[in-house]
Amino acid sequence: MSSPLVSRMQSFGTTIFAEMSALAVRTGAINLGQGFPDTDGPRVMLDAAKAAIDSGRNQYPPGPGVPELLDAVAAHQERFYGLRVDPTSQVLVTVGATEAIASVVLALCEPGDEVVTFEPYYDSYTATIALAGATRRTSVLRFPDFAVDEESLRAAFSARTRLVLLNTPHNPTGKVFSRAELELVADLAREHDAWVVTDEVYEHLVFDDSVHIPMATLPGMAERTITISSAGKTFSATGWKVGWLTGPTEAVAAARTVKQFLTYVASGPFQPAVAMALGLGDDVYAELASSLQAKRDLLCEALQASGLTVSRPRGTYFVIADAAPLGAVDGLEFARRLPELAGVVGVPVSVFHDDQDAARTLVRFAFCKQDDVLVEASRRLSRVRRS
Repeated sequence: MSSPLVSRMQSFGTTIFAEMSALAVRTGAINLGQGFPDTDGPRVMLDAAKAAIDSGRNQYPPGPGVPELLDAVAAHQERFYGLRVDPTSQVLVTVGATEAIASVVLALCEPGDEVVTFEPYYDSYTATIALAGATRRTSVLRFPDFAVDEESLRAAFSARTRLVLLNTPHNPTGKVFSRAELELVADLAREHDAWVVTDEVYEHLVFDDSVHIPMATLPGMAERTITISSAGKTFSATGWKVGWLTGPTEAVAAARTVKQFLTYVASGPFQPAVAMALGLGDDVYAELASSLQAKRDLLCEALQASGLTVSRPRGTYFVIADAAPLGAVDGLEFARRLPELAGVVGVPVSVFHDDQDAARTLVRFAFCKQDDVLVEASRRLSRVRRS
């Protein structure tokens, strides 16, 4: 019997993350393929979750989110970016950023609408666009600098453009979009009367002299921008699945209408803990970023020493390397062989692309791991050049 899966979802099967994680388990390789930390977030946040459980906050939370988290998200936006949002009407708590993205795209897009995004892209973007019956239009960010190609981006817009789905800092490239690049996106969104949906889950994980600029802070963009973030990446609690979105009242209401029929609510005792964490001092945020920057440097140096060409990321958990200098002609094939070559797992970047040639020999590695894990991965990667 043929698959009963609807045609628009037929191309979405087992994810590359599941395949590569299974390969890591089977071979005993160090898994640098999937982007989750192997350490916990701030102890005070973990203790706050325990206290919430012990105090009986284990039933359904309010649909929009617990009041203290709504307030904390609003305070966070003003504290870091000078953005004022009403916690009662312009904030919505979601089951991670992935549900926030799905809620917004499903709320705003009809079949036949077009969604502009950059590739490589986070894989849920394409699935969510397909679920909405919309069409994706992409502009390619090319290795090694991943700069925005203005001609390509302009060509992706049309009279049918409904929204732009933008991720900065960007997974999987580690790119932090510049103000000039964001202004170009904003200009095109205004020209085509499109919404801008920004996935900013790595907002606090930026390195060197990079600065994260939220799209909503650009002149005239707050009224057409829906901003998404979460606690998972910032506070190393990816399993808690506490995300949120902020934006104009009518857009948040639209997303809430859809969200209530996806998961209804979740993460009850974790929400007040995240509310507390969002109010932690600047030193906590700075330490999270500086610790990751040191891990980035460690892994980048190891990848370069193994003979790969590296694009040093300015943010996120990830670094992209080109295996072509080692004779690789296909990143997927190289990633599948790497556990045997070096006992390390990465993810081929081509799975995040429509344009396969743009990422033919590129592989993504995650550095959000304990230092001793990265040191051992570095030692193992040294085998690659010798093989």
